[in-house]
Amino acid sequence: MRHLLNTLFVFTEDSYLALEAENVVVLNGDRELGRFPLLTLENILSFSYRGASPALMGACAQRNVALCFFSPQGRFLARVCGQTRGNVLLRKEQYRRSDSPEQSCLIARNMIAGKLSNSRWVLERATRDHPLQVDVSKLKRASGLLLNAARAAASCEDLGVLRGLEGEAATRYFDVLDQLILQNKADFSFQGRSRRPPLDPVNALLSYGYTLLAHDCAAALEAVGLDPYVGFLHRDRPGRTSLALDLMEELRAIFVDRLAITLINVRTIQAKHFQTKENGAVWLTEDGRKAFTSAWQNKKRETLVHPYLNEKVPWGLIPYIQALLLVRFLRGDLDAYPPFLWK
Repeated sequence: MRHLLNTLFVFTEDSYLALEAENVVVLNGDRELGRFPLLTLENILSFSYRGASPALMGACAQRNVALCFFSPQGRFLARVCGQTRGNVLLRKEQYRRSDSPEQSCLIARNMIAGKLSNSRWVLERATRDHPLQVDVSKLKRASGLLLNAARAAASCEDLGVLRGLEGEAATRYFDVLDQLILQNKADFSFQGRSRRPPLDPVNALLSYGYTLLAHDCAAALEAVGLDPYVGFLHRDRPGRTSLALDLMEELRAIFVDRLAITLINVRTIQAKHFQTKENGAVWLTEDGRKAFTSAWQNKKRETLVHPYLNEKVPWGLIPYIQALLLVRFLRGDLDAYPPFLWK
């Protein structure tokens, strides 16, 4: 079984990453801010505008350490990719299925059914854990709609219809997500999903978390030999990791949404962790990003029993395991792609 290694997050905006004697060195001018052995890392996420040395980028590509660059506000910029891994026949099979709307739908519908089922259980868990603090009947109605949509998605044979089911169900889910926010309601009111840019603190948290999740999914797909840029539900678009966006669908609610809401409810994330720009965009501050990513890393170390493998694994390995299951389906070892189903 693959082991979960460390992720290095670099938040200092004017820092520069270099390689020295198999160590990642974080520099601020002539001052060394930190030194980390490369062999202990599987991801490096830099939120600095100064970048990294070619030597470090080459070493990361050679050792399969995912190196990703973001703006200081958390907007994705680029990933460093090394030599293509995996069997060429596997990727050709991926491309063939992606070119077929019918074959693409057979995979995408299980991912969306998993997403809607997991979203439903996020709501159900709230009615169980906080029956006196939430509108149980409202959440139950939304849960019923998500259940029906998940069943319809599981048998859908058209990508257009599938996208319609997912979009309508996502709207119903986000319509009641505010019910799950139990603290700091004056600062954290959620009235609906907004992105590019996020227009309130909750959306800023969700967007940042989705960005981290997309990176983890892209790195997992690269690790198992798949092309993260060629998806089944999300179609080809230059520069977009479409398959990573497909893979993360079933994990959005149970990983990012629950973590964001928990951090609000326990007051780890507060109003001081956000800044509003002139155009109305709301972004996490550096301290806010540090608080979220610290909780993100702790969450990835927590273990659970994988519902398909029936083995205890860290949360951080779920994208990698799901990528492996997708490979097994593409190779013909499984009759269908088994989505990750949480309760």
